[in-house]
Amino acid sequence: MAGHGVKPSPLSLNDLKLFDRNALRKTETLITNPDGSRIIEGKDEEGNLYRRPSTSSQHGFVVDWSEDLQVAEVKDGLIMGSQDVAHDLDTLKHHRVTHILNVASGVENLFPDLFIYKTLDLRDLPEYPILQDFQNAITFIDEALKANGCVLVHCNAGISRSAAIVMAYLIKTEGMTVNEAFSFLRSKRPAICPNPGFMIQLQNFYDTLYAKIS
Repeated sequence: MAGHGVKPSPLSLNDLKLFDRNALRKTETLITNPDGSRIIEGKDEEGNLYRRPSTSSQHGFVVDWSEDLQVAEVKDGLIMGSQDVAHDLDTLKHHRVTHILNVASGVENLFPDLFIYKTLDLRDLPEYPILQDFQNAITFIDEALKANGCVLVHCNAGISRSAAIVMAYLIKTEGMTVNEAFSFLRSKRPAICPNPGFMIQLQNFYDTLYAKIS
């Protein structure tokens, strides 16, 4: 009967670590250039990159090099965004930012004399143990809010690492489930997409916090 098959076991972080990329079927990528021309890119059996022209074409497009200054206003005193926000002094002043939580890799803190910084050098990899950094980040956010400040949480693109940190904060302080935190934050910044390993660790974080209650 449809819908009554064996339910697969949920993925664990170890499953992601053991994932064999070599088992994937070889694929080719069709790349469209701004002028509308196309090339096909792939790898041969030995892993060497190749490119060849495609016979198809389409209308060209304009590359958007503009900065991503969209700010997600999570709650009073807590916002998140990309490194562009962290490097734009006008935007920071507009939102009355006092604290900046930098969870990017290799992104400089440009205004150390103007803001209170905390840097967590996180990697946007499914196997990266971001769970160990949740409480450290939550404490920094809480301290900023208790001081009547406003804290910006940012990574490079404002999509995965910073989103996972803010979701952990919402899970811990607002009692949200992982799905609730994800949906809420996506309503504030539609581009968010924590990687699968981070989502697993967020669920583990939730389970650890609320296991006794359930």
